[in-house]
Amino acid sequence: MTGMSCAALIRISRSTLRNIYENHFWAFFYNVLGIPLAAGCYVAAFGWELNPIFGAAAMGLSSFCVVSNALRLNLIRPYDSKGDKPEKNPVTGKIIKQVTNVETIKESKDMKIKVNGMMCEHCEMHVKKALEAIDGIDSAVASHTENLVTITNSKDVDEAAIRAAVEEAGYEYAGLA
Repeated sequence: MTGMSCAALIRISRSTLRNIYENHFWAFFYNVLGIPLAAGCYVAAFGWELNPIFGAAAMGLSSFCVVSNALRLNLIRPYDSKGDKPEKNPVTGKIIKQVTNVETIKESKDMKIKVNGMMCEHCEMHVKKALEAIDGIDSAVASHTENLVTITNSKDVDEAAIRAAVEEAGYEYAGLA
């Protein structure tokens, strides 16, 4: 996992823990109902009996559900910050409003690219500095909340040069938006 930011790793670990808690809940729920039924505890009260074949099928279905739930971890997006809790001021406890630096630039050649891994304004400035060092790029405006960078260029710029600059700065180039 080289190259992943701390925020992305935290998102992965939170998703993993949430998945573990869900699996524990369903396994506990299944066992609270299924084990007494299989042991015959409900025969006297309700007359319920369980054929061992259905008990084995239910156990297999339970394992299938737990594994399917765990496979949902493949669907998480560690670089997407939309689901994050808003940052709070440690003194006042109020939510700090995030400023979005995306502006509409009225130039003839605007290009938007997706860059994953930007987590704060410092990351935005890092990407901006790396892109503006490329010959032909006049300005770059980055937004970590939208994972977008708007580039204004005075002449044609090779996409490979943009990819190299973004990756050299330590972020993931995700293509044109």
